Amino acid sequence: MKREKEKLVSIRPLNEADLELVWHLKFKAPDQSYREWNAPYFHEHEIPFAAFKKRYLQDTSIPSKLYGIEIDGEIKGTVSYYWENERTRWLECGILIYDSRFWSGGVGTKALSLWADELFTHIDIPRIGLTTWSGNERMMRCAEKCGFVLEGRLRKVRYYQGEYYDSMRYGMLREEWKSLPRNIL
Repeated sequence: MKREKEKLVSIRPLNEADLELVWHLKFKAPDQSYREWNAPYFHEHEIPFAAFKKRYLQDTSIPSKLYGIEIDGEIKGTVSYYWENERTRWLECGILIYDSRFWSGGVGTKALSLWADELFTHIDIPRIGLTTWSGNERMMRCAEKCGFVLEGRLRKVRYYQGEYYDSMRYGMLREEWKSLPRNIL
């Protein structure tokens, strides 16, 4: 079996046929451990597939706000973005790898790097933001490996399982992205 870093990682726009698989990974797959790391303090609830599909199909953004992460040709996660404030061009991005077997092997770093490339290539923005929490050390390391810089730490603003955590704000400027080595892995 190939080591995780040797796996072929790519991102691509989702098509309508992919949506049921992504919905299943997000809400129904036996491995739901990603929920412990993906902003668990917000308590995301399952939405019906029809509502999930409608939300995706109504998105006319270019690039689409949600792409699939493929590992050896199979969707195992998603990358996304949203506008914190579109008028001021403040964009935030995120990454989810639903299958925990692919954590800590370089897959997330490769996918996030590809996503930053996609966003800076197709959207006229000076900066990409990424927000996580201090309980998610893997995400913080991934962001830093991809060239994101810790810009802010809001202390003890995330409460989860009886403990306070910090909100970690990362960012990458277009000029920083342009100066990155193209093959970071």
